[in-house]
Amino acid sequence: MLRFVFAAAGLAALAWGAWLAWDFAGAHNAVQVAFWLVGGPVVHDALVAPVVGLAGLALARFVPVAWRVPVAVGAVLSGVLTLLAVPLLWHPFGVATNPGLHDANYVLGLSLALAVVWLGVLVSGTARQLKLSRARSGQKT
Repeated sequence: MLRFVFAAAGLAALAWGAWLAWDFAGAHNAVQVAFWLVGGPVVHDALVAPVVGLAGLALARFVPVAWRVPVAVGAVLSGVLTLLAVPLLWHPFGVATNPGLHDANYVLGLSLALAVVWLGVLVSGTARQLKLSRARSGQKT
């Protein structure tokens, strides 16, 4: 019974989303709406997913075992921070005005956030490497 409740809620949400998409398409140029709705998945599947997949393969192949998790976390955090910063780096006032928010140096803020992330990667990777080397030296004796 609970499955049917969830299915009904999902179908209601789907219908509401379709209604909003239809309303949006009616109020704008249909070609632009089609590009906007189709462009994101196409760019993701053709560009983003292969690049991320190849980066993961390179990470698994070339990064030492002790450094894989910290570097993977650093790469994910760097990607998320960069994606969040793109609208403000690309067009400084591309979001709703919020007093005190737009007087920031976004390049400096992103650079500092990335520096903190990769400093954490360096500390974590070094700690894991030391722990692994101590464990290996303890097994040999």
